[in-house]
Amino acid sequence: MTDSAREKFATQVDAEMLATVRSLAKTEGRQLQSLVEEALADLIEKRKHTQPRAHVMAAYQASHGKYADLYKKLAE
Repeated sequence: MTDSAREKFATQVDAEMLATVRSLAKTEGRQLQSLVEEALADLIEKRKHTQPRAHVMAAYQASHGKYADLYKKLAE
């Protein structure tokens, strides 16, 4: 995401879920806002069906040298 203007919005969520997210934010020393942005970014990425997630492909590429033969056998 690019650094663009911020916009406020309001919504409602399950009280227990919100309490859990607030606790996560506190434990991680982050603002609730940053966790919400992370969750929204993850959702947007999951909805993009055109490309696999970059970190997944990076992990696959990194493992390919070690497990190339296994991948070939699994493909057969």
